[in-house]
Amino acid sequence: MPADAENSPIDLLINSSKQLFTPEKLVADVAMDLIKDEVRHHLEEKIKLDPQLAQDIKDSVKELLEARALEYSALLRLTATIARLGIVAVPEEMKVRFAREMASLVGREIGAVMEKAL
Repeated sequence: MPADAENSPIDLLINSSKQLFTPEKLVADVAMDLIKDEVRHHLEEKIKLDPQLAQDIKDSVKELLEARALEYSALLRLTATIARLGIVAVPEEMKVRFAREMASLVGREIGAVMEKAL
């Protein structure tokens, strides 16, 4: 077999996938999953025993989600402001075309974000 055949994309893919499924890696992955399950179970038990801790976790997660929502809202406002700046900066004869293209781009991006959220 020529040396080039050993370096073909298919050979590289096969060789790399063999490395992914070595018995040692599989055993290590299973062991990590078991350890994670045990730690998760231990933490869940501790949370059940302390209602205030459980409430603090819920409140903190809620605050984090609200902060993320505010961040996304600010990013949308910033994007709109930058779009307005772009419209102001282009020559008069290009403003209408630029505004349409920018609206289309922003609309697609918002659509993609909404699809991911739903």
